Amino acid sequence: MTSAVHSVVDMIFASEPQTASGVAAWAVDLMDRLGAPGAGLAIALENLFPPLPSEIILPLAGFTASQGSMSLAAALFWTTAGSVVGALALYLVGALVGRRRIRALAARLPLIRLRDIDRTEAWFARHGTKAVFLGRMIPIFRSLISLPAGVERMPVPTFLALTTAGSLIWNAIFVLAGYQLGESWWRVEAYAGLLQKIVIVTVAAAVAWFLASRLRRRPGGSHRMGQDPR
Repeated sequence: MTSAVHSVVDMIFASEPQTASGVAAWAVDLMDRLGAPGAGLAIALENLFPPLPSEIILPLAGFTASQGSMSLAAALFWTTAGSVVGALALYLVGALVGRRRIRALAARLPLIRLRDIDRTEAWFARHGTKAVFLGRMIPIFRSLISLPAGVERMPVPTFLALTTAGSLIWNAIFVLAGYQLGESWWRVEAYAGLLQKIVIVTVAAAVAWFLASRLRRRPGGSHRMGQDPR
């Protein structure tokens, strides 16, 4: 990798928060040492640790490709491979935890009823394929959607096909944007950040609504936590 990439990254994040500059520098170092597979490794780790922002890593990989340090095809291939590897690891975690442990845990949680789990399982049985495919293109859920797929033991070939397709679309958008924008690749993160905030607000509102509705339905708190009222 040319020193130009390092220089541009240092200039862009000179006044940015330490976390953003640290992630960018870390990704640059990985790609410097490993080339395109380094971008794949960074994205695999981003799937396992969602706080690592793919919205920085992917356009940075595209920018690096535009500088000739790797081909655009290699950037797309390796970042998608990294997404699939990271998602498969979380799928295996979900499969190891399993439905029985999830139900046992849910029975002990306040405001959660076992029929909530039944409804969730029924919904995933009907819409799981769409959830996995589209979930790969939604911030935060990109990683988390692999867990219920593992818990419900979605067939591995189906999971891999859906994850690969969804990841390729998401990665291509950001890698190509970074490739086309060149030294202005960092602008992509601002738009992605807005999308992530919308998702967070939506999820927070849904959780607040769920908790409020459950608290209203509890008659004086007489029911045992985590159990259905009799």
